[in-house]
Amino acid sequence: MLYEQRMKVELEIWQHKMQGRPSLVDRLSRSVQSRINRIIPQKVHDAITVTIKQMVRGVLFGSTYTVPSQPVFASLYDMEEAVLRRVDFYRKTAAAEGGLTGAGGFLWGLADFPILLGMKLKLLFDIATFYGFDVKDYKERLYILYIFQLAFSSQEHRRNVYENIVDWKEKSRQLPEDIHSFDWQRFQIEYRDHIDLAKMGQLLPVVGAAVGIVVNYRLVTKLGTTAMNAYRMRILD
Repeated sequence: MLYEQRMKVELEIWQHKMQGRPSLVDRLSRSVQSRINRIIPQKVHDAITVTIKQMVRGVLFGSTYTVPSQPVFASLYDMEEAVLRRVDFYRKTAAAEGGLTGAGGFLWGLADFPILLGMKLKLLFDIATFYGFDVKDYKERLYILYIFQLAFSSQEHRRNVYENIVDWKEKSRQLPEDIHSFDWQRFQIEYRDHIDLAKMGQLLPVVGAAVGIVVNYRLVTKLGTTAMNAYRMRILD
């Protein structure tokens, strides 16, 4: 019971953050990210757009990701401890991969983008399963894409995404049963405009390896925290 109260407090703090207005730091960060974005050649942007497009299609139209069998936990504490261990494994793996590809130069830096996306998706599929949700349901995979945007978008966009997952149980009933009716193209455009702009720094010479280690570690940590609170919203409802 005490742990559940702690979860509720942490969730309320996170929800308040999701609904906040963009701060000066948010606007400055966005400005810096946009400048980095302009340095990268257009062919790189095109390649990243294609990668994200295929990722979104893969998630919505039938994921190939394997997930662990749904475990049974004795308590909420045990469940979230298992989630935290999984997040820790992925962020350490992502940091090592980011350092390796960042040190390998421009082309290796490009390779990091789809690799990291794959790690993030696998982590989210695992977390969803640990919280007791069936990712074979396309609505659960859609929820995963909303979590992505909550973690890696501007504050202004994040507020809009957050409204889409509030009272998800009711809103998911209103989604079309035919997955092909979903406007995935518009979704991926929104995602492309905001996701992981900080990762562009890994393509820069000299600093690529250091950026890869630090940024990958932080991005996976942020994604884990976002996912935990997004699923807390549902299990504590």
